[in-house]
Amino acid sequence: MDAPQAGRIDVHLYARFVQRLHRRYGDFLPLLAPGVPSRETLQGAFQALTAAHLDTSAALRVLRQLTLERLAQLDCAGRLSLDQVTRSMTWLAEVTLDIAWQQVSADLDALHGGPTKANGQRAEMWIVGMGKLGARELNVSSDIDLIYVYDEDGETLGNSEGRNKVSCQEYFTRAVKRMYALIGDTTEHGFVFRVDLALRPNGNSGPSVVSLDALEEYLLVQGREWERFAWMKSRVVAPRSAVLNGSAQALRGVVLPFVFRRYLDYNVFESLRTLHQQIRDHAAKRSAGHPERANDVKLSRGGIREIEFTVQLLQVVRGGQFPELRTRPTMDALQRVAKAGLMPQATADALGAAYVFLRQVEHRIQYLDDQQTHVLPTRDDDLAWMAQTLGFVGTCDFLSALDAHREVVAQEFDTLLGSDRDCKTCNGKNGKNGNGREHAELESVLGEFKGPVRERLAQWGDSPRVLALREDARGRLTRLLQRTAQWLTEGRITEVAVLRMADWIEPLLRRESYLALMLERPSVYERLLRLLGAAKWPARYLLQHPGVIDELAGGNLFQTRFDAAEFEAELQARRLALQRTGEDDEESLMNLLRRAHHAEQFRTLARDVEGVLTVEQVADDLSALADAVLRVTSRWCWSRLKNRHREEPAIAIIGYGKLGGKELGYGSDLDIVFVYDDEDERAQEIYAAYVRKIINWMTVKTADGDLYEIDTALRPNGNSGLLVTRFEAYADYQQQRGSNTAWTWEHQAMTRARFVMGWPSLAARFDAVRHAVISAPRDAVSLKAEIVAMRERVRQGHPVKPDRFDVKHSPGGMVDAEFAVQYLVLLHTAAHPELADNVGNIALLQRAEKAGLLPAGMGESSANAYREMRRIQHHARLNEEPTDVPTCQCVEERNALVMLWQRVMG
Repeated sequence: MDAPQAGRIDVHLYARFVQRLHRRYGDFLPLLAPGVPSRETLQGAFQALTAAHLDTSAALRVLRQLTLERLAQLDCAGRLSLDQVTRSMTWLAEVTLDIAWQQVSADLDALHGGPTKANGQRAEMWIVGMGKLGARELNVSSDIDLIYVYDEDGETLGNSEGRNKVSCQEYFTRAVKRMYALIGDTTEHGFVFRVDLALRPNGNSGPSVVSLDALEEYLLVQGREWERFAWMKSRVVAPRSAVLNGSAQALRGVVLPFVFRRYLDYNVFESLRTLHQQIRDHAAKRSAGHPERANDVKLSRGGIREIEFTVQLLQVVRGGQFPELRTRPTMDALQRVAKAGLMPQATADALGAAYVFLRQVEHRIQYLDDQQTHVLPTRDDDLAWMAQTLGFVGTCDFLSALDAHREVVAQEFDTLLGSDRDCKTCNGKNGKNGNGREHAELESVLGEFKGPVRERLAQWGDSPRVLALREDARGRLTRLLQRTAQWLTEGRITEVAVLRMADWIEPLLRRESYLALMLERPSVYERLLRLLGAAKWPARYLLQHPGVIDELAGGNLFQTRFDAAEFEAELQARRLALQRTGEDDEESLMNLLRRAHHAEQFRTLARDVEGVLTVEQVADDLSALADAVLRVTSRWCWSRLKNRHREEPAIAIIGYGKLGGKELGYGSDLDIVFVYDDEDERAQEIYAAYVRKIINWMTVKTADGDLYEIDTALRPNGNSGLLVTRFEAYADYQQQRGSNTAWTWEHQAMTRARFVMGWPSLAARFDAVRHAVISAPRDAVSLKAEIVAMRERVRQGHPVKPDRFDVKHSPGGMVDAEFAVQYLVLLHTAAHPELADNVGNIALLQRAEKAGLLPAGMGESSANAYREMRRIQHHARLNEEPTDVPTCQCVEERNALVMLWQRVMG
C-alpha cells in the first residue's frame, strides 16, 4: 500500500533520542560530511574525532551518535530509501570493527608478537557478520551477531625480547575480549554496537573464537538445521584487509556445503516450523501481562521475521541445486525466488513492499529512544509522529496500512508452512509422539488399503529400509500413507499408481528429504502419483533422478513448453553464481548441466503423460533441449580449453538421425558430426581436443548421471575417420569429389541432417552442401536397388515373430515409410525443391503427394499411418513394452505403408 508523499519533518523537535544527541554532541555533528554516511565519510569523521583529542574508544562511540543523528534527520524527512539507511549502518559496523581490530592487533602484537602459522605466515582472524550485518541490512538500533574465526593454529613470535609467546587460540581469545571492550562496553558515550556471540559453535558455552578446522568439524558433526539459516547470511565483515586480499574466501568453502545441500532439502520445513513456533511462544511469554508488546513488527504474526523465514526457506531448500538463489539481502532474495518460479511475482512484490514498510516502521520506533525494540509505542503522540514521518495524514491511516501489510505476510507464511490441511486422517504435527507408537501406527494404517496395494505395503513391515527409519521419518511415512489411502478412497489416484509409488520410494527412504517434500507439498505428491500411474518409464527415470519431482510444484507446468533461451539464460546465471563463490570447477558445471537437463526432460515427460503434448510436440521439445544442451556445453568447454587460440571456435555441430530430424525420444542418442573452418596450423589438434572435451562432458557419468550418449559414426569414413573434419574435406566427401567419397546410405542420412550450432558462416555453407548432395542427379534404378538392399539388411537385423507386427521394423512399418521418403527426396529434389526442407517424414509425405509424386490421398494416408505408429511406439516405450503388437492391430495403418512402399520402391 503506497503512502502519501512525506513532507520535511524537523525530527529533532520531537524524537527524544535526537534531542539528546543535539544537546550532547552538537559541536561534533559537522565533522560528519553532509549527505548519506558512506565508508569514506565515516572514516573521515573518525579521523576528525581523533584529531579533536578523543581516544579510539570515545571516537568510535561518538561516530555512532553522529551517524544515527544524520540517518534520523534524512530518513524521517523522506530523503532516504530503506537500502540507504541499512547500508549506512552496515558501513558503520564494518568501519568501526576494522578500526577496533587494527588497534587490538597492534596492542597484542606488542605484548606477544604476531600470531604465526606453521609455514611462517601470519595467522589471520576473520570477523564474521551474521544475520542483518551479513546481509547489509542493519537497523538503526541493531545489535551485531558476530562469530570470530581464525585460519590456522600456531603460536605467536613473542615480544621484542622474544618472550610472552602464546598459542594462536589464546592470542585471538584475548583479541575478542579487547574487541568487545572497544565496541560493546557502555561508557559515558554509550556503546558502538551491542555485540552478540551466541551464534558461535556451541553457543554461549563454546569458545569465543574457533579455528577454521574446528568450525568445519562442528558444522559437519553437530550443526543444526536452524544454524543453516543463520550461516546463510554470513559474511566476513572485518578486517578489511582480509576481504580485499581474498583470504576470507576460505570460509565460504566450509559454510556453503553446510547451508546448501546437494539435494532438494524439504526436511528444513519442519525445523523452521518448530523454530518459528519457539519464537512466537517466546514473544507470547514476553507479552503476557503486557498487551502492548503484542504489537511487535518483527516477531508478531505477519512481522519482519516471517518475511525473512519465507524467503530463506525457499533459498535453503533449493539453493544447493540452484546457486542463483544464493544471496543475502531479503529484497534481492525475494526477486530471485520469483524469477526462479518459486513464488508468483505479485507475491514477491507484495512481500517486498511489506518488508520495506515494516522496516521503516521499525526504524521510527528506534529513532524515538535508541532502544533495541520492535514494539509499537503506546503513546498517542509517538504514534502520530511516526505516522507523520511515514507520510500519513493520521494515526488511523498508518495503523490500517500496517495491518494490511502484516495480513499479507501472515497469509503467505501460513500458506508456505501449513501442512496436512487436506488430510482428514493425518495425525500429529511433526511425526513425534514420544511414546514409541510409530511402528504400530504404520501397521494400523495398512488396514486402510485393500488387495494388491495392502499386500505390497505389508512387505514394509520387514523391510530393513523402513525399520531403519528415524522416529520422525517413520511418522512422516505413516502420515503420507494416510493421505494416500484417503485419495485412493476418493478415486483421485489409482491402485497402479500406489503400487509403483511403493516400488519407487522404498529404495529412496534413506533420503528422508523426499518424504518431507511429498508431505509438505501435497500437490506435488498427487501429480507424482498420477504420473506414476500413467506409465512405467517415469518411475525408472525418477529413481535415477529423484530430485526432479520438485518440478511438479510449478503452477504453470502444464501451461508452458520448453523455452531454449530461458533455459540457457538460467544456466548462465547459475554458472555466474558459482563463479562468485569459486565453485565453478568442471565437475560442478557438469552436474549443473545434468540437473537442468534432467529437470527439463522431466517437465516434458509430465506434460506428455498428462496428454498436454502430442508425440510430435514431445519430439520437438526434446530436440530443442538437446540443441540447447549442446550449445551451452560447447560454450563452456571452449572457455575452459587450455590451448584455445581464438575467442570463438570456428566449428559447427551437424545433427543426423533423430536429432537432425527433430524426432528425439526419451533417452535417445545424439548422432552428430563435427566440422571446422580454421586455417591455423594447430587447428586440427586444438579442435580434436575440444571435441573430446565436449563428448566427455556429455557422456561421463557424474554423481548426477549423464546427459546423452554421443554417436559420431556418421562422420566421413565412420569410426576410422578423424573425430573432427575440416569443412572443405567434409564437403568434398559428401559431394563425391576425390577418391574418398560417401556411400548412398550416407546420402540417405544427409536427408535428415541439419546445422545444430556453431560458427555462423558454416550454417549457410552446410545448407548449400546438403542441398547439393540431395539434389544431385541420380540413376533411379541403381538408387532404388541400393536402398532396397539396405532396407533388407535392416529387416534381417530385427526379426519379428510371425504373429506379431513391429510398428518400426515389420513390412509396412515406420522404416518402410522413412526409406521411401529418403528415396523420393534423393531422386526428385532437383525437380521439386520443396522436398529439400528437413521438415520430417509426415510433412514430406504430404509434400510428395502435392508434387504429384504420390497418388491423390496416398501421401496423407501414409502420413496419418506413420503418425499413429509413432504414437504407438512412443507409448510402448513409456510403458517399457515391446513395439510389436498382434497382427490384428494397426491393419489400416500397415496397409497404407505397404501400399506406399510398393508404389515407390516396387
